[in-house]
Amino acid sequence: MSAKQRSSYSAKRISARIDELDKQISRAYRGRRVDVVITMDRGFVFAADLLRNVVTPTVCHFVREEVRDVQQGTKARREVFFGSRPNLKGRDVLVLDAVMHTGVTQELLLRRLAESQPRSLRLAVLLDKTAGRRVALEPDYSAYRTASNQMWVRYGLADGRGGRRNERGLTKAQGTGSSRKAKAASN
Repeated sequence: MSAKQRSSYSAKRISARIDELDKQISRAYRGRRVDVVITMDRGFVFAADLLRNVVTPTVCHFVREEVRDVQQGTKARREVFFGSRPNLKGRDVLVLDAVMHTGVTQELLLRRLAESQPRSLRLAVLLDKTAGRRVALEPDYSAYRTASNQMWVRYGLADGRGGRRNERGLTKAQGTGSSRKAKAASN
């Protein structure tokens, strides 16, 4: 593939795949109420499209992650913090995020949500980027899997300047294959 060619998924193709996920999720919960935890900044478009056709009662909760560099003695480390979490004790919980790359952010969120002892806890992602995985976590549902480390844009995912979220379809950004900024934006 030349540098000018890009992999992409059309809006029509994404819609058809999300329809399949809607059915899988509706069958899994069989009419039980599901508390859906949506990651803001990346997961909102995916969540809106997915939840429109899930035929089980849903309650939506939104979390926003904040990544901070924390100085611990002479070493700096990166930590992920989440806003307040809902009380999910005894409930069926589905976490929705657009991209799973390293899996670290999703694993931290799932661990934090598990502390409230939900009945079930599952993860659904639009794009499962397997090549950069750092934890032993696999999503329960994913629309697409890719080994690409490139940054993907559109369909709710921003480019390096914060734009293009409102564009239809999903495509690899050009010229961002291994940049630090691209990796941070696509965790």
